[in-house]
Amino acid sequence: MKQLYVRSLLFFALIALVSFVPDHFLVPEHFFLKKGDTINLHLVLGENLAGESEVPYTAKQTTKFAIYEGKKVTDLTKVTKDNSKPLLKYKVENNGPVLIALNNNELNEIPREDFLAFLTEQGYDDIADKLKNSNALNFTEKYNRYIKTLLTVGDAGGSEHSKVIGDDFEIVLKQNPYKLNYGEDLTATVTFKGKPYDGAVWLYIKASSGNIYPQKLATDGAGRVYMNISREGVYMLRATKFEASKGKDADYESWVASYIFSFRNHDDEPNTYKEFGFGDKH
Repeated sequence: MKQLYVRSLLFFALIALVSFVPDHFLVPEHFFLKKGDTINLHLVLGENLAGESEVPYTAKQTTKFAIYEGKKVTDLTKVTKDNSKPLLKYKVENNGPVLIALNNNELNEIPREDFLAFLTEQGYDDIADKLKNSNALNFTEKYNRYIKTLLTVGDAGGSEHSKVIGDDFEIVLKQNPYKLNYGEDLTATVTFKGKPYDGAVWLYIKASSGNIYPQKLATDGAGRVYMNISREGVYMLRATKFEASKGKDADYESWVASYIFSFRNHDDEPNTYKEFGFGDKH
């Protein structure tokens, strides 16, 4: 009974601490390509579009890595080498939007004292005091990521932005952001295990200056969120879900879905990998 009580407290604590969970997100060196160009794709570790370091490809943690171009689907897990960095170099042969999806998961052991200190640092002293009564030395998290990024090749249209790929936690755009004009609205739907997601969705916009503009959105009864395209930069939608683990390998389980794209209102090339603070290394 005590273990269930502790796990419940941990569950609610993590809901409150959602913004402190590190992201993995897919960042191409260029979002705007021409036919015959090469996609150079990086997996970045950071928080809320603020990159901290580049993460290599880890085959054993990857459950999906695929690229969608029109009717063509390529399973990238069959061609990507373990520890690859950058994650992908891929030549595009057709015009239109290109969707790339990466799913991975991992188990994290959180030392008891580290977690208690973190709770106290964030002002959750009451929860930390209650968890001190537990005999647990560590807490185990299973962390599931569902990561998408959308690029565009030339000016052709297409429906890859709205492709449903069947992930447990999935964000789908209803309009092609590369066809929108400044000030127009964009709708996205969020589903969790096939049902409309009921909860907060964060929108982060990273401008070419490096400034990041966050906005908290809420889904309606159909799992839809609405946003206005009013600033040039890199956009990321991010949603999270937490549950007490039903398996024996973790104390709790978390899911994170993200979707990245870019918007520009002129013809100059914006939004390169260098703007994430990694310099001209590639």
